[in-house]
Amino acid sequence: MAVAVCRDMTVTVLEDVNAAKLMERQQALRAAIQRGEPKCLGVSQVMLGLMVVSYSIPLLFTDVTEVVLLGVPWWSGLTFIAAGVVTIVLDKHCTMKILRVCLVVTLVSTLLSVLALIIYSVDMGKNPAVPCVKNPDAVCSDQYQITRLSRGVKASLLVFTLAQTAISAVLCFLLFRQRHGFGQYASFSPAEPETPTALIPPELN
Repeated sequence: MAVAVCRDMTVTVLEDVNAAKLMERQQALRAAIQRGEPKCLGVSQVMLGLMVVSYSIPLLFTDVTEVVLLGVPWWSGLTFIAAGVVTIVLDKHCTMKILRVCLVVTLVSTLLSVLALIIYSVDMGKNPAVPCVKNPDAVCSDQYQITRLSRGVKASLLVFTLAQTAISAVLCFLLFRQRHGFGQYASFSPAEPETPTALIPPELN
């Protein structure tokens, strides 16, 4: 805060130059975050999480494999939804604290996505499709239909998880870059600028 004294004994409190620069940097960080469209990426994460959870329901009626035993679609889908919600909150309330939370959740989502991809791939490799053995009615066996349904669902979940991995990795990179560039600022919420005020001393008799 700077103070200027005029010849008429009027004291003027000037705007703090450092505070103005800090506010400019805070607004620049806010603009940088919003340029990355976190809301769109967050909505995409939530939608993919919901799709993973809903598409995995038929697996409950097929053969129990590693994917079902480990509950991969459910914990991965809930992680995607949580990461998307935090990202949407970041778009509305831009603070360094939420940025750090979003970065951690997104990083965890990326790692779990990679783990889910590995489990899906191993599961599909260990459980190949059963050949079609036709009955007297020229219809394939029930085991063939169940295996085909299971592999089809797992292939869809694999594609969704791959998309989620790409989105999480991109978002994690953007958030890390912004945090590294503006890490010295605790918050980038717009602050009220100080306005110059004038202090007039009382008249001396």
